[in-house]
Amino acid sequence: MRVIEVAAFGGPEVLTVTEVPEPAPRPGEVRVEVAAADVLWVETAIRRGAGGTHFPVRAPYRPGVGVAGIVSAVGEGVDPAWTGRRVVTRTDERGGYLERAVVPADNLLPVPDGVSLPDAAALLHDGVTAMGLLDQVPLRPGDRVLVTAATGGLGALLVQEARAAGGYVVAACRGSAKRAAAYELGADLAVDYTEPGWTGLVRAATGGLDVVLDGAGGGYGRAAFDLLRAGGWFSAHGTPAGEFAVPDADAAAAQGITVLSIADVQFDVERRRRHLRAALDAAAAGRIKPLIGQTFPLHRAADAHRAIEDRSAIGKTLLTV
Repeated sequence: MRVIEVAAFGGPEVLTVTEVPEPAPRPGEVRVEVAAADVLWVETAIRRGAGGTHFPVRAPYRPGVGVAGIVSAVGEGVDPAWTGRRVVTRTDERGGYLERAVVPADNLLPVPDGVSLPDAAALLHDGVTAMGLLDQVPLRPGDRVLVTAATGGLGALLVQEARAAGGYVVAACRGSAKRAAAYELGADLAVDYTEPGWTGLVRAATGGLDVVLDGAGGGYGRAAFDLLRAGGWFSAHGTPAGEFAVPDADAAAAQGITVLSIADVQFDVERRRRHLRAALDAAAAGRIKPLIGQTFPLHRAADAHRAIEDRSAIGKTLLTV
């Protein structure tokens, strides 16, 4: 069986294909024939050795944290009815960039009819975060909502959900191709936040914002905070621009702005399952559709990481098997 491994931290080229023995499920486990593997931006930072205290991974290791596929075998004590079912699941230290994953049966969620396995993989983490955020931020019809990193895997879901809630949605992203993608997602206004004056365009169109969902961080998030009206909401959950854009607590309190941080989207097992189920149900109902911008076969995992790091990726990046 092929699996991607990292022997030492470094550039994308350290993601190498290795042949390992076929895995067999132990008691309480199942084996999943992987159709699609989730790829996260944070995994590129971990691969570089920049996981920090939040992700204290040591090399050598196997990257990847979740897959979607079909159960092909069950271990002792597992209901045999799982065999042949389409599922989505988180994986463990055994990795997620591989052909077959062995996971605890308790990790599995069935994929609803009408939801493809790649879409299920795309929702495994970003869907949980999106539903978890919107479980805390009260979006109301007419709210003016800004989503930064709007055409990333998470941002694309937030744009669609904010639009479905009746909000006026501003998508902030990088470049003309991503702006076009944001409009296709349903954004009312899409701006390029790498261009000077983008905040002026947002203020002119909205008069000020009620909600900022910041998946970019850094200077982009700090600029977005200044667009909020009194009593608004600000979520600082992204770092692609270098750091979380957590605003000054006193400044936020003075304006009655409620601030959420990355800690507010760290969920226990049961809440993760609830939010993932909600995301899968929303996809099955046609309310959201993951934006899968590019897929790469398993042996090109390095190219998947390069696409994310050079900012050429639009939406979600997946590995396919």
